[in-house]
Amino acid sequence: MGADVAIVFARGGARVTVVEPDAAKAARLPAHVRDGLAPIGRDAGADTLVVVRSLDEVDWDGAGLVVECIVEQLAPKQTLFAELVERAPREALLTSNSSGLPISRIADGLATRERMFGLHFFMPAHLVPLVEVVLGPDSDVARAGMLMTTMRRCGSVPVLVRKDLPGFLANRLQHALAREAFSMLEDGIASAEDIDAAVRFGFGFRFLAAGPILQREHAGLDIHCAAAATIYPSLCNDGEPAKVLRAQVEAGRIGMKAGAGFTDWPAERRDAERARYQRLLREGLDLLRDELPPLP
Repeated sequence: MGADVAIVFARGGARVTVVEPDAAKAARLPAHVRDGLAPIGRDAGADTLVVVRSLDEVDWDGAGLVVECIVEQLAPKQTLFAELVERAPREALLTSNSSGLPISRIADGLATRERMFGLHFFMPAHLVPLVEVVLGPDSDVARAGMLMTTMRRCGSVPVLVRKDLPGFLANRLQHALAREAFSMLEDGIASAEDIDAAVRFGFGFRFLAAGPILQREHAGLDIHCAAAATIYPSLCNDGEPAKVLRAQVEAGRIGMKAGAGFTDWPAERRDAERARYQRLLREGLDLLRDELPPLP
């Protein structure tokens, strides 16, 4: 994720420093960033990329924005932010790419909390335009506006999340859908393949053109309201993940990175699927090009 976030800022013309302790990953980073910039003719942006192995090697005097992309655990994030408070210039913005941990918990007890924000990207960060700018209770709204302007200059579509809830905006919507999907799978209502097809080729297909609220404006709010009155009472509202999902995780079948999930992912099939997925994301970007912020 951090490597893809680096592509986002490099395409906006920023001088990017990536801290990567792993030697092998650090060696691959410049080529990865160049490959991500090449399709939009910005591969020269990789020339200004700086890759270092530790925070001690960062040129902190030139840092204006820090994006944390470490493991999704609270304690390491809190430890890192405590160090960033001491190292980064006081005017630098400190942000976390956490997908669910509130910035208020990460920043708890630290000085200068007004400059701390959630800055949540979606995988792959350089292909999915959305980025969430999340306010904590102490975050400076004016600085949030500056951060959103920065993200637009990088070709992203920022949304402001005004309350620091777990999962923020987009992941809460995603998980509401996923909870119902896994519930229907567990209850034998449909197969995993048919559930995915229903989203991709049904209402999900329309989401490229309009989100769930605007789409209802197209269809008629009265129709949605009437259908909701019938459907809502039967929707899943479980307070924990579905058994069918937990069983896969407990068995170590956690998806492509493990070689198996709800389906088996041998290397050849996995690579082909990832290529297909990224190709369609790029084509979707082309369709939305006129609605995305222009690059400088």
